[in-house]
Amino acid sequence: MKTLSTLEPLTTRLLEIQRINSAASVLSWDQETYMPAGGGEARAEQIAVLQGIAHQKLVSPDVQALLSQYVDPATGQAAEQPDESWDEPSRSLLREVWRDFSRAKKLPSDFVVKLSRECSLAQQVWVEAKEQNAFTMFLPNLRTVLQLKREEAQYLGYQDSPYNALLDVYEPGATIATLQPVFAELKARLVPLLKKITNSTVQIDDSVLHHSYDHTRQLEFGRLVLTAMGYDFTRGRLDLSAHPFTTSFHPTDVRVTTRVHEHELQSCLFSCIHEGGHGLYDQGLDQRYFGTPLGDSVSLGIHESQSRLWENCIGRSRPFWRFFYPVLQQTFHQQLHDVTIDQFYAAINRVTPSLIRVEADELTYNLHIMLRFEIEQALVEGKTQPEDLPAIWSQKMKEYLGIVPPSDTEGVLQDVHWSFGAFGYFPTYTLGNLYSVQFFEQAKQEMPHLEDEIAAGQLLSVRRWLEQKIHRWGRMFTPAHLAERVTGSTLRPEPFLRYVEEKYRELYQL
Repeated sequence: MKTLSTLEPLTTRLLEIQRINSAASVLSWDQETYMPAGGGEARAEQIAVLQGIAHQKLVSPDVQALLSQYVDPATGQAAEQPDESWDEPSRSLLREVWRDFSRAKKLPSDFVVKLSRECSLAQQVWVEAKEQNAFTMFLPNLRTVLQLKREEAQYLGYQDSPYNALLDVYEPGATIATLQPVFAELKARLVPLLKKITNSTVQIDDSVLHHSYDHTRQLEFGRLVLTAMGYDFTRGRLDLSAHPFTTSFHPTDVRVTTRVHEHELQSCLFSCIHEGGHGLYDQGLDQRYFGTPLGDSVSLGIHESQSRLWENCIGRSRPFWRFFYPVLQQTFHQQLHDVTIDQFYAAINRVTPSLIRVEADELTYNLHIMLRFEIEQALVEGKTQPEDLPAIWSQKMKEYLGIVPPSDTEGVLQDVHWSFGAFGYFPTYTLGNLYSVQFFEQAKQEMPHLEDEIAAGQLLSVRRWLEQKIHRWGRMFTPAHLAERVTGSTLRPEPFLRYVEEKYRELYQL
């Protein structure tokens, strides 16, 4: 039987390409964290050159010649798959390399360089526009990026909608047609639940979260929780950025960021836990396969499931705070000494329509995603124009959440994604929510004392379970196959819906 060693000439070339991409990622991370504002244009060129080189190497005649030895171009599978002469890791690697190669081959190298440059520039303008509440400042860059993403969809090819070509980049196999029924099922159950909560006689006071909280101590507590989760600071960092994110250059160098607001305790706290979930996934990938698809995450929906599992299923749970609330009280004694754990638990789980997606509660969060899904689909299809976005955003916020943003900073400019061309990314957040509960329920079944361990501050068993079940496999399996291996079922909305209905029925005495 043929194994990965047979593919060494191919994997050697893939490793070189990955190292170039990693170098570009280092520059992007620095751009978001420490680069002086004046370095923007030069940095955009540096990143664009590296990504152009990586693209040229991936679609080179050498790589194509190697792939043609192993892959049947008609199917994208190992050429000798029918007689099972390849082992499963090799077949998976060839399947995923062919997917990457085929997609990259459709994109001209000069287009890749141009797209990279324009996205890097747009991202920097977005930061300034958000700070100044000036959507018109960002509008020219957004127009440029959007037009390039429409061109990308044309190069890639698609069925039904150009949006499907972009969506498939982030969540392989997903389409508008597969997502709409899922979103419809969520909306049918979440909107009535939100109405019941809004009409409930129980009123939760979350003012405790908005006292004055020292920046340094917020970061220290965030680091403490990350360490308890198993995030390895000898292989990672925690820094500040305008929009929290995680980036990985290798499983031994994974970096997370957060943001700190003096009067919003939950912002730093939950972004640390959320990004830590992403960071654990990247640190848990098998180093032996670095540079190949087997050393990469399977999809953004699965990746998001890891952050949402930690942030919500664990970080917003009673067991978690039985251990960590006394520590938080000691850290902020003046603000929290007379606040009970039940009051704090209720405050961090309060349901209220809010302006900012990343700070939304578990129930309304998916409504934020549906809004963005509809908007960006219309943008890519040309049914909506960029200059109309502020008005459309306000209209949909009122429709979905009953509130209207008082500014573009709290509205259409709040997310970084469109600035770097990530059209098709937002739906993966909702998929991540659904996967997270499905995975966590399975973990509790397999580890009956898990919640007792969490209540004792022992979080490493969760990390180990996720690493064994999900992280270490990379792209060995498709998202649907991975979910079925872990839970016995492909993605289902029901576990998530049951989870939020039970949680908020108890909190709001419905």
